[in-house]
This record gives sequence, C-alpha cells and structure tokens, in this order.
Amino acid sequence: MEKLTPGIPLLPLSGTAWRGVRYGSTTRHGGVSSGPWESLNLGLRVGDDDKAVRENRRRLAASLPRVPFWLDQVHGRDVVEVNEARYGYVAAVTSPASLQQPATGDGYVGAEHAPPRADAAITTCPGVVLAIMTADCMPVVIADSEGRALGVAHAGWRGLAAGVLEATLGALRARLPQASAWRAWIGPCIGQANFEVGDEVRQAFVECDATAASGFIAGRKPGKWQADLAGLARHRLETLGVYAVEFSGLCTFERDDLFYSYRRSSTSGRMATLAWLEAEQRP
Repeated sequence: MEKLTPGIPLLPLSGTAWRGVRYGSTTRHGGVSSGPWESLNLGLRVGDDDKAVRENRRRLAASLPRVPFWLDQVHGRDVVEVNEARYGYVAAVTSPASLQQPATGDGYVGAEHAPPRADAAITTCPGVVLAIMTADCMPVVIADSEGRALGVAHAGWRGLAAGVLEATLGALRARLPQASAWRAWIGPCIGQANFEVGDEVRQAFVECDATAASGFIAGRKPGKWQADLAGLARHRLETLGVYAVEFSGLCTFERDDLFYSYRRSSTSGRMATLAWLEAEQRP
C-alpha cells in the first residue's frame, strides 16, 4: 500500500525496499500546473502549458540523482537500453528504426529529436533514472534480486497483450543472464471495478492464454467485461518466473485526490514512475 519514500518528497508512492534499487511514483501534487492538470502534471502534449510542465519536471529532477530519461510511449513493446556515456545518455532501442544518438540533459535523444519511441527502458548503470508516464495504465518496475539490472515498463492493455513485459524481462535477462531471481512492482493503475472493456480486449488475452480468463468478470452491460489489469500483469510476470510481484493497491480512477485518470477525464495530466540503481547497495 501507500508508503512515503524517505528523502524524495515528489515520489511519495513506493513499495518495500529493494536491494540496490530506488523506485516510486509521483502523485498529482507538488507542481505549478492549473485547471484539469493541477498540479504536478509531467506530460507534454496533453494540453497543459509547456512552461508549467517543464517547471514540474525541473522540480522533480531536483529531487533525483539526475534528470529522468523520458520515452515517447505508443502502447507498444519496444525496449530502450539506457547506458552512461561521456556526454549524457545513449539509448539503444530494440526497433532498428529507432534513434540511437546521444541525449541532451532533459532526457531527449539528440538536440533536435523527440524521445525514443518505446514503452520500456532498462539499465545496468547506477544513477541512470528511468521514467515512464501513466494516467490509468500500469507502471511496472522490474529488477533482479541483487539490484544489478533494472527495467520500467508502460503497460496498458494493448502493450500488455502485445508482450511489453515479456520484452522488458527478456532484455534484462539478456543483459544479466547470471541473475538468479527477479522481482516486480506494479504501481497505481485503474482497478478492475472501473476498467470496463469490450470482448475484443478479453479475446486479445484469452486467445493466447486461456487461463487469462480469470482476469475478467462480466460487466454491467451485455458484451462488456471488467478487466483486472494488474492481475493480468501479475499472471504474466509469474509465468515468466518473477518470484515476487507487489502491488500499490491504489486505483487511479477512484483516487481523484491523488491521481490523474484519462478514463475519468480525457483532459488529464500524467504521473511518472521513476527508478534507478543505487551506486552503493544496501546490505
């Protein structure tokens, strides 16, 4: 459940302490945005004033080891590997068409380019801050039990069905094949009671895995289902051999006092989930 992360006032939501890893999610509080984006909206191109968003990002970065590495999220399964370089970050994306150029200080790839188009990122470099944005979709943090490799994923139903978690864990295992165990944290996302979907969504899961049917219950309307997004993610992670999967237990749709929710209002801000490897691992 909800837990304060010591020393990181703008990342108030986290789970249990992980060896060698810091992680957490922002809420909608602590920024300068107004109107429906009040107040810590971190998403550009959602209708908010760009100056306000950049001030919000500046405030967030001030409480982190370094500026976050942002992604251009498209509900896909591409994974970016972010490494240290002499001049900022370098991103290597699984998609051959993706940019692979040095990034500027605000996490953008190349001075004149947008962030890399991907929905997950991994790193093995301490201090590199990975970031994803959500407003009902799942933020998922994955790390090995020794805190040597880390990944974050943006998983709405499309990305989850497409295999973004499989792609993220596969990239982590390729980078750290000697890892003996993996763990995950699923941050605030829309809960089953508020996530009504059509039959096409259910079919996207059960056609590949009949046991995924347990993640759906009949909806209030004919042909509709209530989808347990976090439960579907846990099922996939456990199938992949992730030994511990922890939930925030918070619904973004229900908690208007804490979170933005695109389903509650299409004019909405974005929260961020951020994670990084610590330079010195805790005992």
